Amino acid sequence: MTAELASTRLGMLTPSSNTVLEPLTAAMLSGLPDASAHFARFQVLKISMEDDALGQFRNEPMLAAAELLADARVQSICWNGTSSGWLGFDTDHKLITEIETRTGVKACSSILAMNELLAKFAAKRIAFVTPYLPEIQDRILANYRSAGFEVAAERHLGDQGNFSFATYSEAEILDLCRAVAADKPDAITIYCTNFRGARLAPIIEAETGIPVLDSVSTALWKSMQVAGDDPRRIQGWGRLFDV
Repeated sequence: MTAELASTRLGMLTPSSNTVLEPLTAAMLSGLPDASAHFARFQVLKISMEDDALGQFRNEPMLAAAELLADARVQSICWNGTSSGWLGFDTDHKLITEIETRTGVKACSSILAMNELLAKFAAKRIAFVTPYLPEIQDRILANYRSAGFEVAAERHLGDQGNFSFATYSEAEILDLCRAVAADKPDAITIYCTNFRGARLAPIIEAETGIPVLDSVSTALWKSMQVAGDDPRRIQGWGRLFDV
């Protein structure tokens, strides 16, 4: 008996110490037997503004991982991480171009997808929920302010992670989301792909009416689009999949 190959195959570039995005992505795709996600890792051990931490996000290790994903004949390759939030959005634009040049596969990123969705929701006053250190959070907020957004509220946990980000419970993240929702932002971003936020989007949206953009979810939304599939087929994971 010949196994049936998924017609939509999504490639994801994953920080090596991330334990959240793979199971969450699989859960979001569980109702779509014709779609599958495939992952390649490169080393990321901590998130800070120190030189060794910033050096983890050089393009070459990511490009080598992307080449391995291309062997699986994926139809899209997504950088499923948030580093351009503090390094600058241009870093993702450049990475996408280099991935496409190196592999011939269309590429995208979680954070550029998030920014695209902020525009679709006409969100200008946004809230940020992250596990990051203050200096990382400050860079993220500054980059969004420079891009014309107003920061309505923010919460961060002061953790340099990256492995430890996965140890925070959904209940803890839900409390952070409820706290920033009190300031009535146009959208709430859950900004870390090793953070258990994806299942919380429909809860917060039902309570407040505020769109919630989780970075694992935004990566999947754009990956589906780039691969030529319809992300609206994903149901029950928040309003972002309906746009």
